[in-house]
Amino acid sequence: MPVGNQTVPRPYGRTSTHRPTGTPPVANIKSQIKRNRQTEVRRVRNRAVSTELKTRIKNALKAAEDGENAPEAAAIAMSRIDRAGNRGLLHRKTASRRKSRLQKRLNASSN
Repeated sequence: MPVGNQTVPRPYGRTSTHRPTGTPPVANIKSQIKRNRQTEVRRVRNRAVSTELKTRIKNALKAAEDGENAPEAAAIAMSRIDRAGNRGLLHRKTASRRKSRLQKRLNASSN
């Protein structure tokens, strides 16, 4: 707490316009209102896809350890990684790298 004439340290940037996370942005221009709408739809979709991607990878690794349905789970995970790369959620080289690392882990756990 400040004592006397000391001031409270403030974060960098404009603090008067800071909005809490999840609060929709305020815009007066039609094109910006539309852009905000589109961005929100994409954000929600990308979040769902990336969450599913993580789940499928986790399921593939677990199936490889347990030894049941491993090829199917691996194929689904690879397919989801490819799809995320094609849709632009992941860069194509990032998608390729993730597939390679997943396959390495699957091969190591099957031995």
